[in-house]
Amino acid sequence: MKFLHTADWQLGMTRHFLAGDAQPRYSAARRDAVAALGAVAAEVGAEFVVVSGDVFEHNQLAPQVIGQSLEAMRAIGIPVYLLPGNHDPLDASSVYTCPLFTAERPDNVVVLDRAGIHEVRPGLEIVAAPWRSKAPTADLVAEVLKDLGADDVTRVLVAHGGVDVLDPDPDKPSLIGLASVDAAIAAGAIHYVALGDKHSLTQVGNSGRIWYAGSPEVTNFDDIESDPGHVLVVDIDESDPRRPTTVEARHIGRWRFLTLHRHVETNREIADLDMNLDQLTDKERTVVRLALTGTLTVTDRAALDACLDRYARLFAWLGIWERHTDLAVMPADGEFSDLGLGGFAAAAVDELVETARTGDAESALNAQAALALLLRLSDRGVA
Repeated sequence: MKFLHTADWQLGMTRHFLAGDAQPRYSAARRDAVAALGAVAAEVGAEFVVVSGDVFEHNQLAPQVIGQSLEAMRAIGIPVYLLPGNHDPLDASSVYTCPLFTAERPDNVVVLDRAGIHEVRPGLEIVAAPWRSKAPTADLVAEVLKDLGADDVTRVLVAHGGVDVLDPDPDKPSLIGLASVDAAIAAGAIHYVALGDKHSLTQVGNSGRIWYAGSPEVTNFDDIESDPGHVLVVDIDESDPRRPTTVEARHIGRWRFLTLHRHVETNREIADLDMNLDQLTDKERTVVRLALTGTLTVTDRAALDACLDRYARLFAWLGIWERHTDLAVMPADGEFSDLGLGGFAAAAVDELVETARTGDAESALNAQAALALLLRLSDRGVA
């Protein structure tokens, strides 16, 4: 028996830095990743799909987002089981109970809206642990496993949230206790654990049966999400009483959120950065955050700015990671001597150079910006 494990679709998500047509394209890519599950399911012969929480970004969604999301789920073509998570809990404002969702929900979409067992077919069950608020006060998985015994039934636990052995806050009451999950697996009460909340593909524990699928389309930079963009194909051998299980990751995501750390201190290093950016493919679906360090002349800083301006027009987004960027600008001796200026203009440039070198932080930055603009206007700062 095969099924697909996915999670954290967060349909309706926006990224504040995406401007112009980039945000609509990113939103469409998230829906496309959902619809793409249909092709994977058909290829491997999957019976159903489980979505382990955070199907939607939040409960207050535009009607268009709900309608388009449901249409993407319809396109999958096999049963799709949705678990409410911390972004879209089953509270009083739940998207899952709003009139539009209930009226337009396709027949193949099932909301796991109660804790406990849901029969998929005879001999196959889903054990669900849905969220009813954004801050549960107990381990929801421990509660649904408490009285669950080993039967001659294949069971898939579908849950959302952090696992205690991975979370930096071990006192959080909602954490999933790995020990109780491992005990249920060892007893044969459950055979696979489909988790959501962590956006990178992650195996938990040593059983080979507990996985975070991660988000099928990237949601954050690579220092936060090391391996997003997957769906898991889970194969459980129901003919064997031990229910041996294999898990295969399929990459379906198309966007990338990259961080580049570069030292730029010479025109050659700026040229190297230019080459690195030029060689990145699929620029229209790539977000680049730059962490830059170094000390530049005003001429080289103007060349760097021209380089970044060019690529900002090509990528979905390109910008500076301010917290990890430390660029100093120091005018070089004679850097402005060949501009052909005299009199008052030359004296003004000399004053700006001195301020750029010795002024307070704000004055120095303003002087550096003025000098860089002067060079660009004179075509010396063109990359």
